[in-house]
Amino acid sequence: MNNLFSIEGKVALVTGGSRGIGEMIAAGFLANGAKVYISSRKADVCDATAARLAEQFGGECISIPANLAELAGIEATAAELESREDKLDILVNNAGVSWGAPLDEFPEIGWDKVMDTNVKGVFFLTQKLLPLLRRSATHEDPARVINIGSIDGIKTPIFENFSYGPSKAAVHHLTRVMAAHLVKENIIVNAIAPGPFPTYMLSTGVGGGGDTEAVDWDALGQGNPRGRVGTAEDIAGLAIFLSSRASAFTVGEVITCDGGSVVA
Repeated sequence: MNNLFSIEGKVALVTGGSRGIGEMIAAGFLANGAKVYISSRKADVCDATAARLAEQFGGECISIPANLAELAGIEATAAELESREDKLDILVNNAGVSWGAPLDEFPEIGWDKVMDTNVKGVFFLTQKLLPLLRRSATHEDPARVINIGSIDGIKTPIFENFSYGPSKAAVHHLTRVMAAHLVKENIIVNAIAPGPFPTYMLSTGVGGGGDTEAVDWDALGQGNPRGRVGTAEDIAGLAIFLSSRASAFTVGEVITCDGGSVVA
């Protein structure tokens, strides 16, 4: 029963890891002894976050910038990781985008960009990284894939982001489908459906324009059953659980991390 939640020495890739929930998960992994690769579209931001996290939490945090909405970026990321590592223990598919517009004006690009990043990217990155995941996977210690969905894929979103909720609902079901196939290869797939966290994405929805410092998160959190927004410890703790021995019999689940938003 010792070390049930240990991820010491594991190798992880966290997409969308330069900010927001991805950065929170990467920080939690580093603080608990994992070697972490992060990916995001903007190279300078990704590089800076990797350097800052490595300094703050210790360990190795390596930047692999890429556009994971396109197959070329996905294949380049897989090739780069394979050139550096013999295996991959943990894949966190967190990279995601949203698009807001009124129903009558919602554009095709707002549909395609969201679906390409949030759904297609998750499927094809996992596919291209299967060789590395298979090299890690054993019956006693399975490899892990964690897809980041959203409570907007479970309940009706409050924002006019008409492609976002359906994309996350697709991620949730894709999680179940992939879990059913990959569990036979000792690769466990689960999903997390976050609620409100102090992120760039939520800031754009509540009038902060992407500036997380411009939002009164304490006031916003009063509308949540827990009376606050989520913290880095909340999301990282769940991701660590899903990456550790503690969750080795948990397969194909979509676990909310939302302070009770859905059930309330």
